[in-house]
Amino acid sequence: SARTGLCVLFFHIFYTSSAFQRFKPSDNCGHFIIRSLESVSSLSASVSISLSAGAKGPPEAPPSTLPNWVTMSTPVDEKSKDAHVRQTGSSSSSDNDPSAGFLPATAGVTNVDAAWKFLNEHRDAQGVDAVNLTALRHKIDWHIVPLMFLCYTMQFLDKVILNYAAVMGINKDLKLQGNDFSNVATFLFVGLLCFEVPNIYFLQIFPAAKWLGANVTLWGIATACGAAAHNYQSLLVSRIFLGIFEATIAPSLMLISSQWYTKSEQAPRFSFWYLGLGLGQIIGGLISFGFQHMTPGAALAGWRTMFVVLGCLTVVFGICTFFFIPDTPMQAKWLSDTEKVALLKHVSVNQTGIQSRKFRVKEIFEALLDPQIYLLILSVVLLSVSSGVVTTYSATLIRNILSDEPPAWAPKKAALLNMPSGIVSIFFTLMVGYGIRKQSHRWAWIIACIIPAIIGGALMSFLPKSNKAGLLAGIYLVNAVVAPLTIFYNWTVANCAGATKRAFAAAIISGSFSLGNIIGPQTFQARDAPDYHPAKLAVMGTQAGCALTTFVLFLYYVWANKRRNDRSKETEEQFLSPDVWATLTDKENKHFRYTY
Repeated sequence: SARTGLCVLFFHIFYTSSAFQRFKPSDNCGHFIIRSLESVSSLSASVSISLSAGAKGPPEAPPSTLPNWVTMSTPVDEKSKDAHVRQTGSSSSSDNDPSAGFLPATAGVTNVDAAWKFLNEHRDAQGVDAVNLTALRHKIDWHIVPLMFLCYTMQFLDKVILNYAAVMGINKDLKLQGNDFSNVATFLFVGLLCFEVPNIYFLQIFPAAKWLGANVTLWGIATACGAAAHNYQSLLVSRIFLGIFEATIAPSLMLISSQWYTKSEQAPRFSFWYLGLGLGQIIGGLISFGFQHMTPGAALAGWRTMFVVLGCLTVVFGICTFFFIPDTPMQAKWLSDTEKVALLKHVSVNQTGIQSRKFRVKEIFEALLDPQIYLLILSVVLLSVSSGVVTTYSATLIRNILSDEPPAWAPKKAALLNMPSGIVSIFFTLMVGYGIRKQSHRWAWIIACIIPAIIGGALMSFLPKSNKAGLLAGIYLVNAVVAPLTIFYNWTVANCAGATKRAFAAAIISGSFSLGNIIGPQTFQARDAPDYHPAKLAVMGTQAGCALTTFVLFLYYVWANKRRNDRSKETEEQFLSPDVWATLTDKENKHFRYTY
């Protein structure tokens, strides 16, 4: 009978396996059975089924279907609670830490990532080692990165068109007075900031790609509806809704990137899709210049037509994103099962998972007690104050420099002269991406971008009005601040493990960007026009503060890694272990290494 077989089996395990010496009363049945199976060569199918019904191990891998890597497990050091947790293999600037050896599965893990389930089902896939990872990366790049790039380009364009509308007559048409324009610019980011918190939950229960595509479509509609604004209040409402729908752009792109690439591979991809910001500045200038040539007295003013055209274009890209970016690598129809296994094996070094639908409240509390989160928030807020200036007021500042130009020509020239700002953004973003790709320290590149921005703020603040070239150079140099944001985004997903914590961190850092952009436009007060000296000085001060907090964050990562220097080295061959795919946070996994 099953009862007799069960008794015989337990007797056999107790007296023939090395697990007998390691069994403790505090261990549950699941722990004991998995350890005992290491020395059992074969089991009766009927008895295995009886055992699996009473075991408390992971339901995804009952004893009757345990893969080979469980039976190959090595003993666990009972003196250390962390001995059976897999390390990331990531240090200050590297993802791979070549060595050898297997670690055992974490017994009792019931919440594993969807990627582990896929790997368990395809553990016998043939030809995985023969997959060319370089070719596989290029294949992935061509399928998802262009759409990510277009999404980021459109979100910046849809934000920055208000900047160009300011020199195209929107203030006059809508009778904006005093600080109305600054408030419209600010409340877009208020909507964005307020929706970051619920966005955490939605990113946990919906696929990031689908959630992104839906929101891109909706913010395109909100942008187009801005053309119907007839006063301050209606314009304000349209911009608030734009901010609500744009709240997901940065967290979604961060999470999508972390699904497909290792930590070192993520940074250059972050830089690439972030190039959309620079391209948006260039295209925005051309679009504004073109729409300013519309026939006077047309049915729609130039700025209204610009809103409609860009809004409709955004809707098209949103639909494409929804349908063409896979929810996860496991669902990519353009990858074979062998390629999927090879990819998951490759990105397992991140130890941040691919997809987990379980919302763990304790990870939120962990994030709220994590010093790195507060340092990241402070750094991004300080950095983004200047970004708010660039996004909202660069065209206005340039137009003030051209105050002696003919009134009919000054707005058009201001739009064209703002285009080099995009070139500066692209240059520094590419520089940062290249530097990180060469495995250099990320924090140093942040400082390298902040220094030119401080110089730009000084030129804007202290040069006389007669020095137009110097003032323009100052405005252009301030755009160097956009590049470091890619590093902060990369740090967020690379150094925060656990599905819920990572989503929370991504949303909070994106919200910090919004907060900085709320503060930035508010430094431009009507009473300070047309020179806006307090705002220009704020650019210098906040950038210096960001440099300081970035250095402190670097020191924190160095200190945290030194506390964990007793880790063992491993290779990607542990990619099948549930430890790799369990939703452990960076604090729970003592072998985790922070990237700096």
